[in-house]
Amino acid sequence: MNSKLIELGERRAALVAQAAAQREELSQTLAHWRSPIALAGEGGAVLRYLGKNPVLLGGAVAVLVALRPWRMAKWLPPGWLLWRIAHKALGTKRVIRGS
Repeated sequence: MNSKLIELGERRAALVAQAAAQREELSQTLAHWRSPIALAGEGGAVLRYLGKNPVLLGGAVAVLVALRPWRMAKWLPPGWLLWRIAHKALGTKRVIRGS
């Protein structure tokens, strides 16, 4: 039974070393993703802020439309798509309710 415990201890040590090597490899592999992930986190914070302050978003859109109405027309379809994705992702409630 003693040899069985020694064998299990050696196996455990080998697995712990293997897990440490895998963690290090994963850390090095994902190192170049740190910046994009941080940027996405900041973008999420901006979306949450705008979700709490919809008047700011409406004001920004109004200013952009007033400055360049024809240039804004090409941004409407992708903008609408992004708005719907953000709306579903954040689970926000509708601000304007139909009767």
